[in-house]
Amino acid sequence: MPIKAQFALSLVSALALSACIPFSKKPEAAPNNSAFSAPDARLCLTGLERAKIAFAALPDKNYGGGCQAVNAVRLIDFGIPTSNLGPMTCSLASGFTGWTRDIVRPAARKYLGSDLARVETSGTYSCRRVSGTGNLSQHASANAVDVFAFVTKDGRRITVLDGWNGKSGEAKFLRQIHADACARFGTVLGPAYNAQHRNHFHLDMAPSRLGGKAFCR
Repeated sequence: MPIKAQFALSLVSALALSACIPFSKKPEAAPNNSAFSAPDARLCLTGLERAKIAFAALPDKNYGGGCQAVNAVRLIDFGIPTSNLGPMTCSLASGFTGWTRDIVRPAARKYLGSDLARVETSGTYSCRRVSGTGNLSQHASANAVDVFAFVTKDGRRITVLDGWNGKSGEAKFLRQIHADACARFGTVLGPAYNAQHRNHFHLDMAPSRLGGKAFCR
């Protein structure tokens, strides 16, 4: 190729490149994605990966009024379909998936004689206060989940409301998984706590003030 043609082609290429990347433009502000910058937070993600849990890491979000979702994930698949799960802290995701896989599923086989098909919850994140107080709920930090019912593969639906004091097998199942949850969560509340929890288990990862023991009622 003649030298003049080569120079013309180089000039055209340079102009095209400068049109795509204007050097005078200031870089855009980085998105609010500071999640999992701490070593323990990254270690939590590694734990989910090793447990073969499919998830999406989410950017940190501040919703105002003290409500936020920091170091949160969205569970995609961990082997047991679960309804209404939204953003949840990585530690809650780890505790919840471990409890469901290692506690609830074997208990369903033992007490209900069937495999676990689905878990029903009312969700995780919700910007709200603890009823009757001015304190923010752990839901306001995506650090809690409320579980209402369990469905077995033979088609039965065991609700906390009807099963807690219901048939022998169902009651034993619910009371066992409630008791065992106390080793995996910071707070476990159910029908024995108060009337507001008569129809669900509240599970959260807030550190307990009881000398390292979970607040389990």
